Parts: sequence; C-alpha cells; structure tokens
Amino acid sequence: MSYGSNMARARLACYLAGGRPEGARRHYAGARDRTLPREDRAVHLPGRLWFAGESSVWGGGMAFYDHDAVGPTPARAYRITAAQLADVAAQEMHRSPAPDGPLEALLRGGIDDRYAAGPGRYETLVAVGQLDGLPMLTFTAPHGHADVPHAAPSAAYVAMIGAGLRESHGWSEAEVAAYLATVLPRDAAA
Repeated sequence: MSYGSNMARARLACYLAGGRPEGARRHYAGARDRTLPREDRAVHLPGRLWFAGESSVWGGGMAFYDHDAVGPTPARAYRITAAQLADVAAQEMHRSPAPDGPLEALLRGGIDDRYAAGPGRYETLVAVGQLDGLPMLTFTAPHGHADVPHAAPSAAYVAMIGAGLRESHGWSEAEVAAYLATVLPRDAAA
C-alpha cells in the first residue's frame, strides 16, 4: 500500500527497476526482481497522512501514515511479491535489498497488526486489511501524528504525491489541492 509519493507509478518503479525519481536527490538500486506491478488499484485506508522530519530524498517533511488516527487516507494498492516489498522497504530504510533476510521471511509468514523492523522512519510495517484475499501492508514511522512536530514537505514531494493521486484515483487538480490542504501543515503551500 502506498500513501505518499509511491502512489505515482514512476516513483515506485525506481524502487523496483532502479533509478532516480524526478525532483529527488537519491538514486535507487532497485529490487532483486525488477518486474513492475502487474496490477494496482485505488483504495482508501483508515487513518491519516501527515508530514514530519527531514527527507534526505526530497528535502522538507516526509509523508507518514497513522493507522490509528481518524481518516480516510487515499492510497494505491500494488500487487507485488513479498520479496519485492522487502526490497522496497529496505531501500526506504536506507538498507540494501538482500535475499532471504528477516524482513522477507516475516512478510512471507504474514503480519497480523504491526511489526517494528527498527526504530527509525519507515521501519514499522502495518497490516491494513485485505484486498482480494491478499494482505495490504505498508510501512511508516513508529509514532503517530500527534507525537512529533510536523514539517512541511518540499514542492517536488508534494508534486509527486499529487501525480499519484491523479493517476491512481483519477482526481482533478482541485480534488488533489483540497485533499492536500487537509494534510499539509498549515504553513505549507501545495
């Protein structure tokens, strides 16, 4: 499940096939299996999107998902393998994709609620339900939106999130702007 910039298919493709997303500072090695998702679907998750910290990739705040907060959060479900998800998560955690690591074993076995792969950003995996009998999983910070100061994201990051919302949900510019106005810190400009 992607709720931030990875809603844009080209952005997720950098995690799978390798590359640098438009407007980003970082190049990604890609997954061991570089096959792009064979299916994706727009979904709404319980919970909310919020921004905090400082992104080394985009500058400004990073998007996180608080599963326990009031929502909903528009997202995009991609059908990828457990190994691919482990590789995407590893890259988000600033680790190298590795075969048969503990995260991949965990994903193959299933997560019932949440699992902390470490204390840092994007190191908490959350099970958010099922879609067509398959688990819907995402990763986020270990804390909720009310636990840390919020930070405005960069314009490039917001643009990538907007592209993902238009692509996956078919939203107009006005719908994207209205949604972002509800989740961006008050001092951020969409």
